[in-house]
Amino acid sequence: QDIALLDARKAYRMFEKVQIPVLGVVENMSTHVCSECGHEEHIFGQGGGKAMAEEYGLEFLVDVPLDVDIRLQADEGTPITVLAPDSLAGLAYRSAALKIAAGLAKSRKDYSKVFPKIVIES
Repeated sequence: QDIALLDARKAYRMFEKVQIPVLGVVENMSTHVCSECGHEEHIFGQGGGKAMAEEYGLEFLVDVPLDVDIRLQADEGTPITVLAPDSLAGLAYRSAALKIAAGLAKSRKDYSKVFPKIVIES
């Protein structure tokens, strides 16, 4: 986790230099859930994302678990939020998206013309 945090801090400083706002911190691969027994474990350490968010005054958005289905479903072209919206990973991504959307809605900048319309067909 220490190497990942170093990279995340470098990325934050780079975005800061080029004046791109950072909307929050996501701790990716924060836990592993055993597919056999359901035991959840922090195999890469824990709390690094929250500590970084506090250090830089950012919102901590979410912990995303290590989940092979994220890769498998992305490789097939369908995000986990569509195929398994109630999975731990699906819920984590949706939670982060809601927090980001709420943060953008509260900001003074008008983003309505910047982003394309997103349509999810099922």
